Amino acid sequence: MFKIGNFEFKSRLFLGTGKFEDEETQTKAIEASETEVLTFAVRRMNLYDKSLPNPLANVDLSQFTTFPNTAGAKTAKEAIRIAEIANHAGVCDMIKVEVIGDDETLLPDPFETYEACKVLLDKGYTVCPYISNDLVLARRLEELGVHAVMPLASPIGTGRGINNPLNLRYIIEQANVPVIVDAGIGSPKDVAQAMELGADGILLNTAISSAKDPVKMAEAMKLGIHAGRLGYEAGRIPVKYTAQASSPTEGLGYL
Repeated sequence: MFKIGNFEFKSRLFLGTGKFEDEETQTKAIEASETEVLTFAVRRMNLYDKSLPNPLANVDLSQFTTFPNTAGAKTAKEAIRIAEIANHAGVCDMIKVEVIGDDETLLPDPFETYEACKVLLDKGYTVCPYISNDLVLARRLEELGVHAVMPLASPIGTGRGINNPLNLRYIIEQANVPVIVDAGIGSPKDVAQAMELGADGILLNTAISSAKDPVKMAEAMKLGIHAGRLGYEAGRIPVKYTAQASSPTEGLGYL
């Protein structure tokens, strides 16, 4: 079990609900992942107009912690407004604060993100900001009172895996709140690496929804997270630069 604010989770996989080809595939992937948290972009949801398509219409949201994000926001003001829309619609258990600062790389704006978090914390939200691999920003946000930090592995949707494992490790080692790795994950290898570094969880969307077989990939990501977490808890052997015999040499007889 781990906690974000007042929420407790067994699964360390948070699943995005965009980009699935159809509802059946989405439903099966959700089941295979065994996630307890569903995230979605509020601006892509029709929370009030029931006549319009809703990708989660056939999902029993009462069985999940709903985790809307403020994707599409470019200012703190926009992010706050999106969060309040989700809250008024009753689907804002937690809020992922995402404020994009660059249209080409889709990297987050640290200044607007900080301002949005400040206001939303004052309003009583459970706040989880999406950030770059910036140790100082992560520390400042923690001091502000956020409930988790969500550093990217690499730019959104690239599938490049963890571009900067050193900075990510710095954030994890110094954080006193959960660290959820978000964006850029491509394969189970990537989630296992992030978990071995000590991450508390992984948020996935494209890596599952755009896989050739999203259901199998959801299962694979779940297992990769389990393996990585167990490896982290077990403690890996030190990296050495000379060969070390795997069998003891003391007490052996020689011919």
